[in-house]
Amino acid sequence: MRKAMKVLTAKQAWDVLANEAGSVLVDVRTPVEWAEVGLPDSASLPQPVVCLTWQPGLEQIFLEGLLDAVPDQNSRVLFLCRSGMRSHNAALLAEHAGYADVTNIVDGFEDKHGPGTGWRAGGLPFTHKPLSGS
Repeated sequence: MRKAMKVLTAKQAWDVLANEAGSVLVDVRTPVEWAEVGLPDSASLPQPVVCLTWQPGLEQIFLEGLLDAVPDQNSRVLFLCRSGMRSHNAALLAEHAGYADVTNIVDGFEDKHGPGTGWRAGGLPFTHKPLSGS
C-alpha cells in the first residue's frame, strides 16, 4: 500500500530545507516565472534550488531532468510551483518513478488565497533568475 504524498506550506518547507541537509527544493515553474516573478533564494540553504519546468505532455523530459538533478531517489524532494497544482503533478510523477519521499508545497510561490500564504507573500527569501541572454 502506497503512503499518501506529503504536503507542507512554504514556511514549513523552508524549515525542512534549512534543517535537513539532504532535502532538495525543485521549482517546477517556467524560466519566465523565475525571471519575472521570482525564485526561492537558497543562498542560506544547504542545497541549491533545482529549476526544472514541469509541463503536461513533457513528463518524460521532466523526469529525465529530475533523475539527473536528484539521482538519489531516497532524497527528500519538495516541489514548488505558483499555486501548488503543477508541483502536485510533478510530485506524483516523481513518486511513480520511485522517489521515496516527495512533498508538495501546497501554497506555492505566489498563492493568492490569503495573506501570508505562499513563498513570496510569506516573507521567505527570493531572488530573480535572469533569462539566458539577458
